[in-house]
Amino acid sequence: MENWDEVRTAYQVARMGTVSGAAEVLGVHHATVIRHIDAIEARLGVKLFQRHARGYTPTEAGQDLLRVAQATDDQFSQLVGRLKGQGDDVSGELVVTSLASFAPMLVPALKEFQDMHPGLIIRYLTGDRLFRLEYGEAHVAIRAGNAPDQPDNVVQPFMKQQVGLYASKAYVEKYGVLQGAEDMANHRFIGNDDENSRAPFSRWLRANAPSEAISFRCSNGFTMQNAVRSGAGIGFMAAWEARQQPDLVEMMAPEDEWSGTLWLVTHVDLHRTTKVQAFLKFLKEQAKGWQL
Repeated sequence: MENWDEVRTAYQVARMGTVSGAAEVLGVHHATVIRHIDAIEARLGVKLFQRHARGYTPTEAGQDLLRVAQATDDQFSQLVGRLKGQGDDVSGELVVTSLASFAPMLVPALKEFQDMHPGLIIRYLTGDRLFRLEYGEAHVAIRAGNAPDQPDNVVQPFMKQQVGLYASKAYVEKYGVLQGAEDMANHRFIGNDDENSRAPFSRWLRANAPSEAISFRCSNGFTMQNAVRSGAGIGFMAAWEARQQPDLVEMMAPEDEWSGTLWLVTHVDLHRTTKVQAFLKFLKEQAKGWQL
């Protein structure tokens, strides 16, 4: 194809569904969009779109073009994400992702690292979605659970996260203290709504508590912690988080198998860049003073 502008225009028309929508995205006049579509259809000798009152609908040939253009656009986005991290100084954007529950530990560290490098813009992304390092969505990811196995990622063990089993004082007043694993049938538990959760403590709870005893189920750690504090049942929390809640009671001695490993994950193309290496070194040093 000699004219990539025409391909890009056809891709945006297919994506947006209208000439005006594509023109807005591309920053051109709608007449330019129509001219590009007419030109590429004439050059290829096929109709890429069916025109109708509501806009443009891709034909089978248009869908083929859309798939190829989408893949190309993804590759360019990946390239841009990688290039953003390849400077020789610590500036520009640093994108870090973790579970939201880790924010109280990580945010102060990010702030201190930014103070050391005033030209740095921090983007801290949290949530259950797995941000894709291979597409440049983040420079550094802190992940929990089993070792991440995505190809082209550099994975380093970061630290162990101690996990305990807690309940609120209000729950204890109503139901009493848990008297070991053999007493679990007499209590109410807070669990993960995902029965395939690979978190070590979730597996332990499913193996030891009767199904009907897991009476309050949540989709993420943040809501599970709120459920524990509200008295909905006995649930797992990171020990460092529980220590900040004077209203919580530890219900039994921690089991080694509850603990989880936190992993530092970077993409192989960005791992050796100055910015990423500086942050990893700083974070590992900061973590020595954390009590997880």
